[in-house]
Amino acid sequence: QVQLQESGGGSVQAGGSLRLSCVVSGYTGSRAYVGWVRQAPGKEREGVASISTFGLSTYYFDSVKGRFTISMDKAKNTVYLQMNSLQPEDTAMYYCAARTRSPLFRPLQSDDYDAWGQGTQVTVSS
Repeated sequence: QVQLQESGGGSVQAGGSLRLSCVVSGYTGSRAYVGWVRQAPGKEREGVASISTFGLSTYYFDSVKGRFTISMDKAKNTVYLQMNSLQPEDTAMYYCAARTRSPLFRPLQSDDYDAWGQGTQVTVSS
């Protein structure tokens, strides 16, 4: 069973940066996606970015393209989300998630994932 543990959230001012980390454990397969999903108060969860573990292809949603970068250190079983030029609208709980079912060669939505971390809060003030 896949387990995901996030860290790195916090509070920053607009224009600042944060890096989120997600340690992945318990997965023994060779083809999975790991990504980030966020949920702002009163809003539905929305996909942010994802990366394939078998080719390191990356996918981003339009709202974060050019500002966020997802990467993976396979030796550490850790996925990172580097967030630059943060804006107040980026304020949300950020969840690390994994998909171990059939591959999808597109940005992953919330419903595409089948394992979740507990989340880490990101707050951006203006």
